[in-house]
Amino acid sequence: MACARFITLKAIHDTSTLTHVLRPRIRSSVIIRAFSALMSPPSKAVFYENHGPPDSVTKIIELPPVEIKANDVCVKMLASPINPSDINRIEGVYPVRPPLPAVGGYEGVGEVHSIGSAVQGLSPGDLVMASPPSPGTWQTHVVKDKSFWHKFDRGTPVEYAATVTINPLTALRMMEDYMDLKSGDAIVQNGATSMVGQCVIQLAKLRGIHTINIIRDRSGSDEAKEKLKKLGADQVYTESQLDVKNVKSLLGNVPEPALGFNCVGGNAASLVLKFLRQGGTMVTYGGMAKKPVTVSTSSFIFKELSLKGFWLQKWLSSGKTEACREMLDYLLDLIREGKLKYDMELTPFSEFHTALDKALGKHGSQPKQVIKF
Repeated sequence: MACARFITLKAIHDTSTLTHVLRPRIRSSVIIRAFSALMSPPSKAVFYENHGPPDSVTKIIELPPVEIKANDVCVKMLASPINPSDINRIEGVYPVRPPLPAVGGYEGVGEVHSIGSAVQGLSPGDLVMASPPSPGTWQTHVVKDKSFWHKFDRGTPVEYAATVTINPLTALRMMEDYMDLKSGDAIVQNGATSMVGQCVIQLAKLRGIHTINIIRDRSGSDEAKEKLKKLGADQVYTESQLDVKNVKSLLGNVPEPALGFNCVGGNAASLVLKFLRQGGTMVTYGGMAKKPVTVSTSSFIFKELSLKGFWLQKWLSSGKTEACREMLDYLLDLIREGKLKYDMELTPFSEFHTALDKALGKHGSQPKQVIKF
């Protein structure tokens, strides 16, 4: 708590003697105005002043306390992931990014430390998530308006609450926004080992929807296949296994998929298109291979395929905060019930740059990196 006191003095000087000149008489009353300003603790933060390679332009610094205004909530952060979009923001290539200088991070959870005088519905000790997500979660204390925070059940593992918005919500929205899927239908996707891919498999399984999953050719692909099948995947193929004349001959009793998800691009996207049934739709939500999506003329003319794009940021920015929070609560319920899970690796904040190197792919394929404060 910091206090400031202002004293206003109104003096009339009588200069008839030297004494009076040196010591003026005060004839008016003394007016005292005082206020107290609630301040946050100092915060350690991942900070960058310029765009560029994240491992070069980021550093951990200490930020001074900030004032907690009437509608503000100060949150002691507990966990925040490193997402590909976080890296792209620092690089300066993401379409929406905070002004420089900036603190990294966009998604995360914490414990309420203190609240402004007008805040209702939240108390110190409550667990909250950044909802809608907003820049600046890679720091030990975050002060934002109450509207940015969503309270959640204490029975939820914080690492799941910290990561539920960007990836699991993307999986859920893509499954619901483009086609009215019924039990018995099928989805095909590449990037199946990603967090979104793992969530698609499990959410589909809960709804009786089949999944055909495509993964990269790499060492450990057999283990990856078994892992995805344990999550509920019906079929899992490496890209090289699909180098056949008719990929649909591999489907067996699984119906031709009506909906496909692409987060890779290049050949992996073409494989998704080959599986789709007449009038099917492929939704692209990423481009990890940094290669374009190439579509044959016959796919448009004879198969009447549709190509769509999904960007969660746009959906979140369209005034759907309450709808978003209802979906997050649904996903968190599944997590607490053990029906939704995915790979993560927790790393102490003091070792942030180790986690960053893993997120950048310097150590091969790694699970989602989550910073623990």
